[in-house]
Amino acid sequence: MPFTLEIVTPEKSVFSDEVDGVVLPGVEGELGVLPQHTPLVTTLAPGELRYSKDGKETDFAVGEGLIEITGTTVSVLTDLAVSDVEIDEAVVEEALQRAQDALQEKLGEEEIAAVEASIQKSLAQLHLKRKRRRHL
Repeated sequence: MPFTLEIVTPEKSVFSDEVDGVVLPGVEGELGVLPQHTPLVTTLAPGELRYSKDGKETDFAVGEGLIEITGTTVSVLTDLAVSDVEIDEAVVEEALQRAQDALQEKLGEEEIAAVEASIQKSLAQLHLKRKRRRHL
């Protein structure tokens, strides 16, 4: 019995379809969701979201956000959701380097948190892109 997975960013609805299962990066580790999962609201961490449909697995690099699970729907509200084909590895590596360089400057706590979040999102994208390249 499939359920609906919805992935939404501030810019657009990235994905909405029936899936058989999904694995999400949570703040306390990976969270696997199958049909009829107990209702839950939790925090999404930067990392790799994987869903399966008809025996095929698909991945997205995701940023920070919220996850809402009901008996029939998993809604992911995030600031980043990209597939491996949308990731430009060189651009992401440049952004990662800029963020790492920024950590060397004198920053306030909020600025450090924003830079660290940027680093986590860049690392999630690079991991997904490099994983795809290894499997080709």
